Amino acid sequence: MTALVPVILCGGTGTRLWPLSRATYPKQYWALAGDGQDTLLQQTHQRLEGIAGLQPPLLICNEDHRFIVAEQMRQIGVEPAAILLEPMGRNTAPAVAVAALQATAQGDDPLLLVLAADHVIREAASFRQAVEAGMAAASAGQLVTFGIVPTAPETGYGYIEAAEALGQHSPTAKASFKPVPIARFVEKPDRATAEQFLASGRFTWNSGMFLFKASAILAELERLAPEVVSACRAALEHDSEDLDFLRLEREAFAGCPNVAIDVAVMERTDRGAVLPLNAGWSDVGSWSALWETAEQDEAGNVLRGRVISEASHNCYLRSEHRLVVGLGVENLVVVETDDVVLVAHRDRAQDVKTIVGLLEREGASESKAHRRIYRPWGSYDGITEGERWQVKKIVVNPGASLSLQMHHHRAEHWIVVRGTAVVEKDGVEQLVGENQSTYIPLGCKHRLSNPGKIPVEMIEVQSGPYLGEDDIVRFEDRYGRSDTKALSA
Repeated sequence: MTALVPVILCGGTGTRLWPLSRATYPKQYWALAGDGQDTLLQQTHQRLEGIAGLQPPLLICNEDHRFIVAEQMRQIGVEPAAILLEPMGRNTAPAVAVAALQATAQGDDPLLLVLAADHVIREAASFRQAVEAGMAAASAGQLVTFGIVPTAPETGYGYIEAAEALGQHSPTAKASFKPVPIARFVEKPDRATAEQFLASGRFTWNSGMFLFKASAILAELERLAPEVVSACRAALEHDSEDLDFLRLEREAFAGCPNVAIDVAVMERTDRGAVLPLNAGWSDVGSWSALWETAEQDEAGNVLRGRVISEASHNCYLRSEHRLVVGLGVENLVVVETDDVVLVAHRDRAQDVKTIVGLLEREGASESKAHRRIYRPWGSYDGITEGERWQVKKIVVNPGASLSLQMHHHRAEHWIVVRGTAVVEKDGVEQLVGENQSTYIPLGCKHRLSNPGKIPVEMIEVQSGPYLGEDDIVRFEDRYGRSDTKALSA
């Protein structure tokens, strides 16, 4: 039985789904598709269940998101073969090269199924059938890419032309397709050209999903983009283990070209094949695209969270916290988060990236981060603040622990409202249970741990002349953070 290793690429910031998706917590880590609680990343792996030869996945992510990825895999009972940490983004060719090198490190040569973590595929069974249909060609050395059967003459996607007609091309067709040699890749066309593509029966949308043997893609990378392989090999040879992660060596990886696997290999190889895929695919590139792919009610609305809709039509209404009411409105996108409310016409939903750019130029925190900030031990949420004081809600996961630390400029009061915490102050430990509190004076060396099986929730009241997150002196930390990483880890 041929081994199949999923390679899930978790990079990207997804600003087109702002204000929900931001750099510190992008769209692949949110539950956006379906009515369940599973995130796009979790669904990416779950839809593979049942494929013969399926092995534990390789995940490649930004080092700032490593604990989010690990926790979401733990939640669905998946133990990855490895979580590889990129010190900076270098596009998909280096990510694929690193995955192939890692997969073959012990002399194995599995099939690699390269997937983006932020796609929606509504028909998982059809997707699995397509993967299985491509395995024989991939095992024989072909580099298979999945082309999406077009549903409209879209101008926002790249296209792949097959060397022969692909047969019945109706978006409702369920015929079994086979990989066909690739004639060429085409960048985003104008509408008239896209209409010609659809009429020809030879074109599919470029999905960015691939299936090939590890040795086959490595051979073509070595031939067509050797500088990518050499940089990635050096980054892996000098990598370092960080808990359950493999951290690629920064300097070597920084020297890697920033290039997509399509450009580096697929557009130039003579081993490429396209396999048409008709499984309800979307790259969820905007709020309007999410509305189109989601199940709508009888009025054409998609409602998520605490939402009331009355006499409203064709809207996407989403609440993460507060009640959202749509009354007599049409064709709107309304998204409420802890610190932003977006109201946009569906036809202008793509333009949120312009707003993000404006916020970035102003230095506004809302451009990149939510009010809730995730840490390896849990999260904290700024509730309110004033001059020389602020209040946070802190959640510490079971078995997790804050670093042993000290502050030069602030004192803290901790009030536990759920669970039981172990608090260490200047070497002395005490249990603090629900409705109990403790005081951390300025300069006190302290730490909080959660020894229980439920999250510890507490209210932290800080007071002092300076309350920034960089006022942390760390003495011990199980997550490998230093003082200089206080804002990013």
